[in-house]
Amino acid sequence: MEQDVLGPPYERQTIDLGTDDEGAVVATLVRRRAERPTGRAVLYVHGYVDYFFQTHVADFFAARGWDFYALDLRKYGRSLLPHQTPNFCRDLSDYFPELDAAAKIVRADDGHDTLLVMGHSTGGLIVSLWAHARRDAGLVDGLVLNSPFFDLNVPWLLRRPLAAAACRLGRRAPHRVLPLGLRTVYGESLHAAHRGTWTYDLAWKPLGGFPVRLGWLNAIRTAQRQLRAGLDIPVPVLLACSTRSFKGLRWQESAMLADAVLDVEHMVRWAPRLGRHVTLARFDGGMHDLTLSGPAVREKVFAEVGRWAEAFLGAGPTEAGPADPAPTRIVLPGGRSPADEGERAPAG
Repeated sequence: MEQDVLGPPYERQTIDLGTDDEGAVVATLVRRRAERPTGRAVLYVHGYVDYFFQTHVADFFAARGWDFYALDLRKYGRSLLPHQTPNFCRDLSDYFPELDAAAKIVRADDGHDTLLVMGHSTGGLIVSLWAHARRDAGLVDGLVLNSPFFDLNVPWLLRRPLAAAACRLGRRAPHRVLPLGLRTVYGESLHAAHRGTWTYDLAWKPLGGFPVRLGWLNAIRTAQRQLRAGLDIPVPVLLACSTRSFKGLRWQESAMLADAVLDVEHMVRWAPRLGRHVTLARFDGGMHDLTLSGPAVREKVFAEVGRWAEAFLGAGPTEAGPADPAPTRIVLPGGRSPADEGERAPAG
């Protein structure tokens, strides 16, 4: 390990992944050790147009004795090389080798006996498929999904027939750019140079994202179809999301109190397809990355993650937040969800 760009106590290790059609490929594992380790570790996986910079998430876990690891996937953030197409892949299983390597480092090399994997947005979709594919390997003890990317946030006509046509073209011309790019509302709501409070590298996480390519869209749609057909993740899963989505095309203050990227009802609808034991927690005022929400919401999110880890991973006791109203929590065994039953979880 060498010192990371975040400075002490963060270290990083480059994972050599060989080559692909663009040349050399690497991933980057960032580590922060707890002062009083407990044999437990967290592996954090970022979303699309993203990388690990959320040091307050590492602070939360490290204070509770968890060694914290974050993986910058190939062609993202620390792992993006000059000859590569940013954030591009042809299949989400392309990321499984770096997840396998990271899990080996955490478990075999560093000697942890409990591994909690935490995925945000596209990272939530990726780690769900990986946990399903590795379900017999005993690599993962629990999964936390922060606003996972379970469906395209566009009208049905675009989400189904037109997306299918675009994906067929994407298989022949994977690098062709989709004409419609990403909106800047979410980026504006985050970065301190605009309307937010967070500072991060805009070269790695640009306000309007990178061009969306048809091959990537095909990879996402293929993975989402697999999820909707049903996964078999054998470990407990916590799916956390906001109570509402922001649908506007331009900036409004309400974007700071909702998911301005994805439709949260898609997450609720498809949560039961993950596995046998899924807990759903919804947070009023939560943003797309719940850990970047306002301070009061963040406290509730971290308190809920701590309680869930204590209950299902034997990770307690953990420090709870102040006596705020609890978020909506619905345990989803088997295949039942509030959306399937025509119900809605109340805002809370």
